[in-house]
Amino acid sequence: MKKHIHRVAWVEAGSIAAECGLEPGDAIVAVNGHTIEDIFDYQYYIEEEFLEVQVLTKDGEECLLEIEKEEEEDLGIVFESSLMDEYRSCSNKCIFCFIDQMPPGMRETLYFKDDDSRLSFLQGNYITLTNMSMEDIDRIIRYHLAPINISVHTTDPGLRCRMLHNRFAGDVLDKIRRFYDAGIPMNSQVVLCKGINDGKELDRTIKDLGDLLPYMESLSVVPVGLTRFREGLAPLEAFTKEDAKRVLSQIQGWQEYFRKEYGTSFVHASDEWFILAGRDFPPEDYYEGYGQLENGVGMMRLLISEVRQQLSGLTGDHRTGRASIATGKLAFPTIMELTGEIREKFPGIVVEVYCIENHFFGERITVTGLLTGQDIINQLMDRDLGDVLLLPSNVLKADEPVFLDDVTLEEMQQALQAPINIIQSEGADLVNKIISAGTV
Repeated sequence: MKKHIHRVAWVEAGSIAAECGLEPGDAIVAVNGHTIEDIFDYQYYIEEEFLEVQVLTKDGEECLLEIEKEEEEDLGIVFESSLMDEYRSCSNKCIFCFIDQMPPGMRETLYFKDDDSRLSFLQGNYITLTNMSMEDIDRIIRYHLAPINISVHTTDPGLRCRMLHNRFAGDVLDKIRRFYDAGIPMNSQVVLCKGINDGKELDRTIKDLGDLLPYMESLSVVPVGLTRFREGLAPLEAFTKEDAKRVLSQIQGWQEYFRKEYGTSFVHASDEWFILAGRDFPPEDYYEGYGQLENGVGMMRLLISEVRQQLSGLTGDHRTGRASIATGKLAFPTIMELTGEIREKFPGIVVEVYCIENHFFGERITVTGLLTGQDIINQLMDRDLGDVLLLPSNVLKADEPVFLDDVTLEEMQQALQAPINIIQSEGADLVNKIISAGTV
């Protein structure tokens, strides 16, 4: 029973819970006689208009609250754990796992391998389904939780078992078909590994998942990320420029098929493929609403569109100022192009864009979000950073100003002796932060 006692962290002022006298430290045990396993049980059972809520107070007393409310009205409780349960760790040992490629000595939370289906709905995380029991699947179907985001990688059962190093990983299509039969919307992804799940294997995966339209709504294909810490791990090769061209052509062929048969492109290549192949990003309508944005599909095109839209609504002037921007190798050409467009409208603003090499993880890691504080400091030390150094928000933890290597934003400012401003993800903020460095 202790597992199913869920402590209250705080109660929202003016809420039903506050009117009932619930306080931080009290615990919810059951609702209408149903034991609460996690947040989904709780949200499902409190939708009723009449509730009997079993409570264990912080003083150890048991009581029963009888509540009458509007259907689907929330009680106003925030629990100590957002899941109301422990997080489920990954049972796989994928040959491409990024966490296995990290050096020792980093903060403990960075080594946690998440494969919790509940976070797929709450945070958009991708899961392998290998941790899911039939009861878990039944609950998703019963509550109609959606969308579910699935890391597929391959639909060949034997190959998937080898890639995930899990003998139970081969039944992924069976589980996906259960969601399909229940009308549960899904998205999927493939981490492509050279010579393993590419070529004909990728064709098979795209076809198998495309056959599950419309409930399998999209598929993204991203290249494997390889750090310099791969000693003792499966040998994997980096993709070349010619490889990227072949992958893009392969995906384009499938897109033409799906558009003709289903009216949607369905499968999309992440931005890395276009950059590696030396090709321009497709137009905005190619991305069909940016449904796979979190997998890096269309992030650069969206940034370009947002910057240009923001600039179109501004009147240029003669303000002056000097700003610098630090970015990863992947985004560097795009940021250079966009800052050039900003300077055309605001010619008095000087913008220096610095491409930061990822020495920490290795130079094959090119995304900005995996830059460390020490790499940024070491490569910008003694540089003239102008009036302000601008950094994208994805280099920091979501909830505090700390880099991957635990360097704090304050420590960086002290080391570089320059004010630092954080750019949020929207292109409009990039424009505003650059031009605000100037003085009219």
